[in-house]
Amino acid sequence: MSETPSASPEFSPWRSYLWPVHHYELKKLIPMLLIFFFISFDYNILRTLKDSLLITAKSSGAEVIPFVKVWAMFPGAVLMTVLFTWLSNRLPRETVFYIIISLFLSYFFIFTFVLYPIRDLIHPHATADFLETALPAGFKGLVAMFRYWTFTLFYVMSELWGSTVLFVLFWGFANQVTKLGEAKRFYGLFGVGANFSGIFAGQASVYCCNFTRRGGGALLGGDPWYQSLVMMVSLVLISGGIALALFRWMNVEVLTDKRFYDPASIKTEGETKGKLSLKESFAYLLRSKYLLCIALIVISYNLVINLTEVLWKHQVRELYPDPNDYTMYMNHIVSIIGVVATLSSLFVSGNAIRKFGWTFTALITPAILAATSLGFFSFFFLKKASPDLLISFAGVTPLMLVVFFGSAQNILSRGAKYSVFDATKEMSFVPLTPESKLIGKAAIDGVCSRLGKSGGSMVHQSLLLLFSTISASAPYVAIVLFGVIVIWAIAIRVLGKQFNELTGQVEKTPVAEPSITPLRPVNVLTESSLLKEQQAV
Repeated sequence: MSETPSASPEFSPWRSYLWPVHHYELKKLIPMLLIFFFISFDYNILRTLKDSLLITAKSSGAEVIPFVKVWAMFPGAVLMTVLFTWLSNRLPRETVFYIIISLFLSYFFIFTFVLYPIRDLIHPHATADFLETALPAGFKGLVAMFRYWTFTLFYVMSELWGSTVLFVLFWGFANQVTKLGEAKRFYGLFGVGANFSGIFAGQASVYCCNFTRRGGGALLGGDPWYQSLVMMVSLVLISGGIALALFRWMNVEVLTDKRFYDPASIKTEGETKGKLSLKESFAYLLRSKYLLCIALIVISYNLVINLTEVLWKHQVRELYPDPNDYTMYMNHIVSIIGVVATLSSLFVSGNAIRKFGWTFTALITPAILAATSLGFFSFFFLKKASPDLLISFAGVTPLMLVVFFGSAQNILSRGAKYSVFDATKEMSFVPLTPESKLIGKAAIDGVCSRLGKSGGSMVHQSLLLLFSTISASAPYVAIVLFGVIVIWAIAIRVLGKQFNELTGQVEKTPVAEPSITPLRPVNVLTESSLLKEQQAV
């Protein structure tokens, strides 16, 4: 397959900034953008919906999140990996894509129309009430996770939609069919599609909440929150079905055209070496300085986000205890994040990579998180120390001001994540050989991202058991957070030097990789493509 022309001499200055795409490439780019849009649309709806269900439930709160992410999310991620392994060993990549997404959509349907209506019958309230009185106050979140086990399961499946469908399925597919020259121009645009989905998802959820509050959806019963839930999950099911249809069309109409995808041209780059256990995969990762730096970056981001979001959501829940109000506020934030991230993708992400290089662009995210976290923690501590000063300064309650600055921190950090972090992280895999992509990406996206979130949750969980409340543990959370950001920045600097060296020779020589004992030849393209990544874990 011929190389995609470079963007710089082929486009006008404005087009190279906004739309560095050749006309013939639209047949490949547009369906990928739409698939990413609809998968991200579901992700954004589910991201706020899972929090609203669990955090605003009676006798629950933001302190439930650390316990869910350690005792439910991490085992869930491992089980999903086992399922991927089993399916990808037996079925083609395309078939696995359909099965996994159908599994998620089926669960969301069953939860909404079967489990939620009978929640009071199947939730163990009596046992949970006894545990709440018998255990120390720091165990409140663990008891709430047990009490609302159906909400916990919904939380897990919603989180796995992001890590499994969005990152492993879509990005694995995109990395397999997109070359380095295309990736430099396309990946920023993929971010734009995802960010627009955040705007639409946020406003669609707000509309659902307002519609039921005004008395709409009376056929669903008298509970406005349940009516909102049904409407939002219905949107998830519809957009998921559209994504499946687009993926099928692309496999039939686009990937059969050798201008866009030629398996033979990639096969010559080398064959992957067979199935590896979890231990072998991480041993491989540790022997590669390049992959180890990517792993540190992914773990650091997820750990930092988890540390700050628990504190922020705790404050939002105090301000908006009603699930409809909480959902509306959080979805307004999602829409604003979409706007900020879209502008960043258009004017910052791809252009920063082209003009300033990978390292500078990758450092944007930790720099933003460091600055915004400093502001959030400053007002958080000032709220407790001098609440009257805040009222006289801003004319609002201290709680409202802390929520505002926490929201600003979340908007800017999420905007950076969806525009520059995702693009630079995925670009770092592109120069690697098929084997390094296969093993490294599976271990990093499948497990390391979850390790970061679980690590942040372990910090919160330990501090809650020691200090009983989120507010009392906040100073120690801040210390851990800023220490992790320093490690993150160092990993980016080290990785950036290697990335610049490798991209200069990627067209000539594959990346050197740690030696492992070959188990059997596996063609990454003909045997279920990047879903084979899950064999590594």
